Amino acid sequence: MELQDKILNSFCGKVVRKDLAFQVKGGLPVPTYVLEYLLGQYCATDDPDAIEHGLEKVKDVIQNNYIRRSDSEMVKSKIKELGRFRVIDKVTATLNERDDQYVATFANLGLSNVPIGSNYVVANPKLLSGNGVWCIVTIGYLSGEDIKQRWDIQTLKPVQISNIDLQEYIDKRKDFTTEEWIDVLIHTVGLEPSALNRREKFITLARLLAHIENNFNFMELGPKGTGKSHVFQELSPYGVLVSGGDVTSPRLFVRMSGKKEELGLVGYWDVVAWDEFEQQKGRNVEAVLIDTMQNYLANKSFNRGKGTHEASASMVFVGNTKHTVPYMLRNSHLFESIPTSFIKGAFLDRIHLYNPGWEIRMLKKDSFTKGYGLISDYLAAILHALRDKDLTGMLKQYAIFDGSLSERDHNAIRKTFSGMVKLLYPDGNMTDEEAYEIIDFATESRKRVKDQLYIIDETFKAEPAVFRYQKPGSEDWINVETLEKVSNVLIQPIIENEKITPQEEEPQTDFNGTPSENPQEPTRQRRPRIQSQLAQGRRSFRLGQTGVTYKDLFGEYLKDAKEIIIEDPYIRAPHQFRNLVDFLGMLIDTRPVDGLKVKVITKEHDDLEKHAGMIDNFDTIKDDMVGYGIEFDYFFRDFHDRFIKTDTGWNISLGSGLDIYEKAENYTLASARQDRRKCREFSVIYTKE
Repeated sequence: MELQDKILNSFCGKVVRKDLAFQVKGGLPVPTYVLEYLLGQYCATDDPDAIEHGLEKVKDVIQNNYIRRSDSEMVKSKIKELGRFRVIDKVTATLNERDDQYVATFANLGLSNVPIGSNYVVANPKLLSGNGVWCIVTIGYLSGEDIKQRWDIQTLKPVQISNIDLQEYIDKRKDFTTEEWIDVLIHTVGLEPSALNRREKFITLARLLAHIENNFNFMELGPKGTGKSHVFQELSPYGVLVSGGDVTSPRLFVRMSGKKEELGLVGYWDVVAWDEFEQQKGRNVEAVLIDTMQNYLANKSFNRGKGTHEASASMVFVGNTKHTVPYMLRNSHLFESIPTSFIKGAFLDRIHLYNPGWEIRMLKKDSFTKGYGLISDYLAAILHALRDKDLTGMLKQYAIFDGSLSERDHNAIRKTFSGMVKLLYPDGNMTDEEAYEIIDFATESRKRVKDQLYIIDETFKAEPAVFRYQKPGSEDWINVETLEKVSNVLIQPIIENEKITPQEEEPQTDFNGTPSENPQEPTRQRRPRIQSQLAQGRRSFRLGQTGVTYKDLFGEYLKDAKEIIIEDPYIRAPHQFRNLVDFLGMLIDTRPVDGLKVKVITKEHDDLEKHAGMIDNFDTIKDDMVGYGIEFDYFFRDFHDRFIKTDTGWNISLGSGLDIYEKAENYTLASARQDRRKCREFSVIYTKE
């Protein structure tokens, strides 16, 4: 059964085609979860006619009931003439102590001080948060003389699912494989799973951790247009997105209303997300906000007014980076773009997860799904319910971490692990391999924070943490490293005030280590020497890793060979033939090739027409290589393993053959240069006879 059919069958009545919200929304500043709530009432089906009819119904509701500020006076007139009218607007409630009643303010309709029943406020306390709640409201109008209050709230319903069956959701997980379940969640957040690799999916879903874990401290920085703030603005009515430059301590924590203390945003929302969390000219952060924030992030509590208050809201910081990752690694640190007042060890050490937003590609039209996913509000309610479930204790069943990690390191890894397990395996059924995939991701996400703290705050260097762990019962250590360091291994930080004397200066070399004819003046940055070490052993590469080339993998091992045999059963698709040509080009660029024999052994194609096309491609390569001095030939036989063998005795085992790269978009630098391409996960084993 196709995944889309599974989604419809398993979650009947709780799904919606995700592109429909975009069709309805247009330029309206209304969250996606509001639109999907309405679409779920009329379009939760795969019947094209029913969808079309339901879509028109939703458009009518939006057109007739959604309030645009520019039309507010016309709507007020309609309410007066009709006596009552239903509207969709953002509503905020406050307590009028003088009159001993709650009053409501309508953001777009422009009404204020409208009496609202205590029952509505008690049932929906977020109305009091100061940030408003989207509601469907029936407003009445009282005509006549001697009427003190003409506006009357007759019914009010927040735009969210009223109840869910959490156990039903958990039970449905067994209907899907892990890969399918991940894709269900990716569809639900509005993205197309086929446009993302598994690591990119993990990074995307990590944005949901603040919704499913209490007091989770999350930060993501990256280029513009990668969807960093989308899930915090559009997905859930339990979260609020605020502009980082507009946050004050009273608004966030406690404000004084006369002698009464009123909780701020953290008291009413599951998630408080700071958007545009970056340095901006003319905006200063008050010191009391930073101090209160640090205490809250560490202890879940804060001191304001007369007492100590506790809250469970997760804190999210999302912002744009100013420079590329290589630039930051060389010249500054990965927190360089956040407000200067927050670039301090005491604050950053409290971040549980630093999500690498730079690994997500800029969203384009084909990045968004046209398939079915769970109604956003339904998933939001599920995540809200799962916040009460704590799985941090499970981690000790799988990993024992190095004793150099601080308690904050341990806590960060535990909370990320707990959240990811609840997201991906809500029924608790996961393999050891799946558990360690989450552990590695959680550990890397915390290590990214700690690595930058060593640069920002010298005091952290006194007790460096080694991010490694052992599996219970094993004496072997598993080391964890961040992908950006693995991909940029040659980049060394520029150390301020470092001086290199002419005697210390290393000669300038090209990539092969050959001395340059025109050495430059001494620079502060020293480049490591490239040394050829033809060692036997295994090299493993991570999903998404960059900086890997055929030259780096094979060049030194093949430089003295007079005959090279490539065994790969699958050289069929156009990109696989391009890989072969790139491999031959690497040989031409790195060594003398006159008289070199290169043989390819592969499998025949079952389709005779396509097999004939393969022969044509191989013949084209064979004819082309003659001009370079390479004697190229090819053969067909039935086999499975992938190897490169040389007459010098080297046997290179290739888990993925030459097909080690993810597809690069046309007209990008990655399409032309291997070192800029993202890798698949693969290993290479070198042995010599």
